[in-house]
Amino acid sequence: MAYETSNPPVLVSQGIGNQVLAVWHYTDDDPLTTVDGDGYFTNGDALGMKVGDLVIHHDLSAGTVTSYMVDSVTAGGAADLADGTVIGSTTDSD
Repeated sequence: MAYETSNPPVLVSQGIGNQVLAVWHYTDDDPLTTVDGDGYFTNGDALGMKVGDLVIHHDLSAGTVTSYMVDSVTAGGAADLADGTVIGSTTDSD
């Protein structure tokens, strides 16, 4: 699937000042390999995303939670994420 601006990431926490990272939460059905694709968040600059921000993605179809850092933001355009790290899963092996 492709990113839909009608389902943007939600700003969860933002520090005071320009040099403090923000934390975003994003929920959808896209796998981590799609979300960390080039310029996935097409309106990242308009949302206020900055390089170094943390994005926590909940993939509803896989039942995983992945963390990413914003790698780049194009002025007036997209935010690109660095490769993600899965930090949680709904798989319970016991």
